[in-house]
Amino acid sequence: MSNSTPVYASFCSIGAYIPEKILSNSDLEAMVDTTDEWIVKRTGINERHIAAEDEYTSDMGAKAAEKAIARAGIEKEEVDLVLCATVTPDYFNMPSTACIISDKLGIKNVQAFDISAACSGFVYLLSVAKAFIESGMKKNILIIGAEKFSSIVDYTDRGTCILFGDGAGAAIISATTDKTEGFVDIHASADGAYADFLVTPAPGSVHPASQKVIDEGLNFVQMKGNETFKLAVKTLTRDVVEILEDNGIKAEEIPHFIPHQANYRIIKAVGDALKMTSEQVVLTVGKYGNTSAASIPMAINDIYESGRLKQGDLMLLDTFGGGLTWASALLPFAGKKA
Repeated sequence: MSNSTPVYASFCSIGAYIPEKILSNSDLEAMVDTTDEWIVKRTGINERHIAAEDEYTSDMGAKAAEKAIARAGIEKEEVDLVLCATVTPDYFNMPSTACIISDKLGIKNVQAFDISAACSGFVYLLSVAKAFIESGMKKNILIIGAEKFSSIVDYTDRGTCILFGDGAGAAIISATTDKTEGFVDIHASADGAYADFLVTPAPGSVHPASQKVIDEGLNFVQMKGNETFKLAVKTLTRDVVEILEDNGIKAEEIPHFIPHQANYRIIKAVGDALKMTSEQVVLTVGKYGNTSAASIPMAINDIYESGRLKQGDLMLLDTFGGGLTWASALLPFAGKKA
């Protein structure tokens, strides 16, 4: 590609991995003071998948990545950047899970790193990949959202243990000169003033590893549920309205609205505010729960494998997570048919 020819980032493939083990609402009834009826009414979740004890975030990420690479029709040697979004890395702070995934895939001597943006991680990665591609620095980027969220959940806390599941999703973002295949737009933002809404307190420099951390359960995720719910609905709706208005696109023109799968009530509130039909809104929260950074790519993979997602279809992604972070993206699916 010559320097005079504009280059665009294109979403070329999708892949996902879902662990075998299922944790149902009835299973949770035996673990904490809750009921299937209450969980479904409040969240829309029926079950979630849980990784095996010896199955790590990198294992799930690598399996999703293998599918994405194969479906993109490229060789792993053509991947020139590996990015992973996770808040449940294999190891605290280093090495990055992206490095471990690269090794498991046999990708050698290629730049690799993680980002931490919680549930917004995958869409954040899209913005990073877009910058690398459109600056001409990279040509084929592997992006992965992978979480073993069960590793930071306190299964005696009924407020959080009902919500989260494990899994991974991956995509290949490649350079193209065809503008119709390129990303339309990405919005990504954050506000650390709400950091305590969703937090894993330890280990870290605030609460270094210690017996106190274990005794007080500071190594588990903590969430202000009601406050997070209200802010999520407001922020997600505003962000989607803005990205559509900025690009002169109407909500009814979007065939696939793919929100972060955190809670059915949040998704419905945002969808209703945008006057989206049930056919437009992609829902997987019922069977996977909230898989954080893996949520959106797992949902994209679902409609891809079911045949709903066609080449050229416009996708609207919308997400909100710890940080607090939020992001939205408008982009066509440039991949081949399932």
